[in-house]
Amino acid sequence: MSHYAVHVPFNADKRFYQKYIDKGATHVEAQYASMVEGMDKSLGDMMDFLESKHLTDNTIILFISDNGGYAIQDRGRTGKKHRWNEPLKSGKGSAYEGGIRVPMLVKWPAVVKENSVTEYPVIIEDIFPTVLNMAGVKKTKTVQHIDGENFISVLKANKQVNRKSAIYWHFPNSWGETGPGIGATSTVRDGDWKLIYWHKTQKKELFNIKNDIGEEQDLAMNNPKIVKRLSHKLGGYLRHVDAQMPIIKNTKASVPYPDVVSDR
Repeated sequence: MSHYAVHVPFNADKRFYQKYIDKGATHVEAQYASMVEGMDKSLGDMMDFLESKHLTDNTIILFISDNGGYAIQDRGRTGKKHRWNEPLKSGKGSAYEGGIRVPMLVKWPAVVKENSVTEYPVIIEDIFPTVLNMAGVKKTKTVQHIDGENFISVLKANKQVNRKSAIYWHFPNSWGETGPGIGATSTVRDGDWKLIYWHKTQKKELFNIKNDIGEEQDLAMNNPKIVKRLSHKLGGYLRHVDAQMPIIKNTKASVPYPDVVSDR
């Protein structure tokens, strides 16, 4: 089930809005909070339904968001613009962690250990092959190539394991908003390392996410070998999926792939 909430334009859930006003929240913050509680109520209703029909032991629930928290608008909100997801940098629409890192919850009775936690990174594309495996589907025939990695072993392991493949993001257009990490970019994360390639300037940024989750230190200048390796991975992936690259207006040429641009 795909909830529209929580999303702009903010529209107060009248069942919960006044409660947050009474607590001293601004109009916009009360709208936002009431939408969150409205979504929580909907999820709770579904959980109650499953329990009432004795389906909880035969139902797997995966909960995930499609992007990081909304942080571009400060009008009517408390706090500072682009800072609501700290220690993560920026928010929705950004290539930084505040725009792409979200929590994920999995409830799988008798398989996933309750209250267990993992730092194993997954992405939306991983859900399809994982759900196929959960359902016991042995052979698949799809029109499209199945992207993503089956992470069912992570759910069953109850221990830390390393991801086999890199994770990629490709955003070759202007969203219309501005802010840290917002713009036309291609990004790869491989292990603890993350490379962002800016299409407009062909600049590359390198971060070690394990040591610097706030992405405050660009390590590209001091790690040319890692930049080259990740540029090669990212360029190879973009070619493999025939990714569309933006056009440079003054030359009418496509933005070059990251592995053919000098590292800088």
